[in-house]
Amino acid sequence: MTQDHTVQVPSETPGRAGVRAAPVATSVFVNGWFPRRRGLIILVSGLVGFLLTIVWSAEFVDQTIGDNVANTLLGHDAKETPIAGIAAGIAFAFVSGLAGSFTACNIAAFGAVAPLLGNVGSRWGRLAHALKPLGWLSIGMITVSAVYGAIVGFVGTSMPQFSTAQNTPGTLSPRGIQSMVVYGLIGLAMLYMGLAALGVVRDPFARISRRFPNAPMVFMGALIGGFLIGRPFALFRQMFRDAAESGNPLYGAAAFVLQSLGNIVIMTVLFLILSSVAGSRLQRWLTAKPSRIAVLTASSLIVAGVFTFLYWDVRMLARREIIPWYPTAPWS
Repeated sequence: MTQDHTVQVPSETPGRAGVRAAPVATSVFVNGWFPRRRGLIILVSGLVGFLLTIVWSAEFVDQTIGDNVANTLLGHDAKETPIAGIAAGIAFAFVSGLAGSFTACNIAAFGAVAPLLGNVGSRWGRLAHALKPLGWLSIGMITVSAVYGAIVGFVGTSMPQFSTAQNTPGTLSPRGIQSMVVYGLIGLAMLYMGLAALGVVRDPFARISRRFPNAPMVFMGALIGGFLIGRPFALFRQMFRDAAESGNPLYGAAAFVLQSLGNIVIMTVLFLILSSVAGSRLQRWLTAKPSRIAVLTASSLIVAGVFTFLYWDVRMLARREIIPWYPTAPWS
């Protein structure tokens, strides 16, 4: 006599003989396996994002890391040496992007890695599989970067980011307002995507993913490309002014694309190494309980979203003395 080993799993879609079918993924970010204690996951992830805003030191990552990396790769003082010509500008764009990999705005890009983890197959198969979503991510990023770079090359001298006016206490400069709006929207978008991964809100890509399954990765790439629209990183602003003064939309587009590519080089390398070295072991651990993928995806996006919004909107208001106080570590 045989026994029935059918495992019943939660789902909105009933299967045959009263057995419910396995959850169906609605997009790459929402696999349908929603974990228990979702409130705790949101609380802890949000707290981590908040704590990051307290300990994050812009001076350390922008100057100690960013400036030193750029100076070493370029062989001269990146801030003090004028950009001489298109070739020098192209090199400066990529190097400054690489140097800015760990700036506050770019940390959110690492939230895009989590949904791509846990691929199956041989080491080379996992690497090949990993390159596909990274390619779609790059399409969204390059499109936004190229369009914005072309606009900068055409009308950049009249844009808020071109201004060199210093911020004064109690006020927000047009450049600061642009940064707050752009990063506030990016942060809220990532937060919403994280909540969708937990099934708390509706998956915004549920319908479009039926026809275009790579749409979520293209959108994530567009968010990463959008970092340039409000980026206050000193080396980026130096490149921005050079592209704006050139009056050349093609140069602006090329420079901004290379800046974005430089931003994700380290993220891409780390992801490919992780996929190659720990891919099979990680895949077994994740597939043993598929809700772990949802937790990993949601927590990374919520941390990135909360950090981006609080750091660039709430903490910025405190630094400009528009609101009375925001907690910060002594070194930040």
